Amino acid sequence: MATNSLGDLSRREILKLSAAMAGSGVFPSAGSAGALQAEGQLTWAVHFTLAPTLFEPAETPGLVTPFMILYALHDAMLKPMPGNSMAPSLAESWSTSSDGLIYEFTLRKGARFHNGEAVTAEDVSFSFERYRGISAKMLKEQVAAIEIPDPARVRFRLKRPWPDFMTFYGTPATGAGWIVPKRYIETVGEEGFKKHPIGAGPYRFVAFNPGVELVLEAFEDYWRKTPSVKQLTFKVNPDTSTRLAMLKRGEADIAYVFTGPLAEEVQRSPGLTLRPTPFVGNHWLVFADQWDPTSPWHDRRVRLAATHAVDRQAVNQAETLGFSKITGSIIPTSFAFYWQPPVYPYDPSKARQLLTEAGYPQGFDAGDLWCDASTSGYGEAVLNYLRAVGIRANLRPLERAGFLKAYQEKKLKNIIYSLSGGFGNAATRIETFVASSGAYAYGGYPDIDELFKEQATELDPKKREATLHRIQQLIHDKVMCLPIWQFALLQAYGPRVAQSGLGLIDDYPWSAPYEELRLKGK
Repeated sequence: MATNSLGDLSRREILKLSAAMAGSGVFPSAGSAGALQAEGQLTWAVHFTLAPTLFEPAETPGLVTPFMILYALHDAMLKPMPGNSMAPSLAESWSTSSDGLIYEFTLRKGARFHNGEAVTAEDVSFSFERYRGISAKMLKEQVAAIEIPDPARVRFRLKRPWPDFMTFYGTPATGAGWIVPKRYIETVGEEGFKKHPIGAGPYRFVAFNPGVELVLEAFEDYWRKTPSVKQLTFKVNPDTSTRLAMLKRGEADIAYVFTGPLAEEVQRSPGLTLRPTPFVGNHWLVFADQWDPTSPWHDRRVRLAATHAVDRQAVNQAETLGFSKITGSIIPTSFAFYWQPPVYPYDPSKARQLLTEAGYPQGFDAGDLWCDASTSGYGEAVLNYLRAVGIRANLRPLERAGFLKAYQEKKLKNIIYSLSGGFGNAATRIETFVASSGAYAYGGYPDIDELFKEQATELDPKKREATLHRIQQLIHDKVMCLPIWQFALLQAYGPRVAQSGLGLIDDYPWSAPYEELRLKGK
């Protein structure tokens, strides 16, 4: 067995190695920083299966999902916080050169990883170079060099001015700015890090039972403040009814994602609070085969028919009690350079007429509609409207990790229920899902690709906005996708909770920041 890898070790062996490292100074020994001030515990009922990739900033997939865990285990150079969409965190300050080619960050004094080591510029450089998640190729193509003038400063030198550097690096558009410990990862290896992650966040890793639960404990030396709650437990339960039962019985304090009648039941239940969390999460259908000349989806009229077939406001009312927004776009309304398209109205007669004009008077068999299992309820509602006008498809839900992998590897066909809660601006969303080079793009259009390249280096905000508005107009005119809504998750919490963290950060759906959570009477 190699000495730098934990890939074949059991959890017991990892804990033994952790104890040994504590003695050698790689980990601090228990209690070395003084007694914990945190007390009590909070439990979440989570709506999808947790996987080790969620502990890993280097693998963020352009969705908001992993930040549920990253905000606890890890910390970023800058990140959204209450009242600030790009708050100084591990970087206490940053500056940009007048020519837009140099970004320099000054690290915060006193910030430490859970093993007691100081966060240094070496860790920042290592984390960026190691990053392999969404938009990694674009980020690294733009950066000419990373320089370390001293252990507390790091300098990114770009090859050319790039107006979106901070959007990609300083927000959860990617995980490239979330910092991991270089020395620890080099000691235990990549698999060892996933089995026992060490970060610089407000909570440290305790235990993970795949498919069951994740347990974290307050990190008393967190630079911002010692968390109030000692232990956080995330329990996996994809069944909505069971999550509600857990909340009612006190087995969970906070539960994610309720819909329809169960959300209404939360509202009626004494001691429970329903908390909608609107965020930058847009949902839409991808017509993955529209670039295949033999597919019905190649015909714009068929794509337009599908768009007219769905009563999105009715789905909104039934599933999210009307809290979601019908925008007609895959781009959140709060994003810079957002363009509001006209929304294609619900018109089933028009949908049938368009199908007839396209040569499908009796409709057609549309194959599969692939979705993340947690969105299968919304997918089924949309699918029923498509079936009503003759577009016959079968719902194919996959577990989230498998769905994202197959989606990104371009293995899905027919129709995909797509979603993104990743932060950024209109350009970052287009780069990932619309431009032909995008991580989740199944094709593209030359006019859109050319405009996208044009805006990427445009430093005049007005000119750039005009170009990005034109791209969004083309997405709408070509009917590249079927926008469903800008989603509002309906979350709930129980009577023990004084501060759930829900809604503290604008446009963010999960509890955060975790160090602000409080139990009643604490």
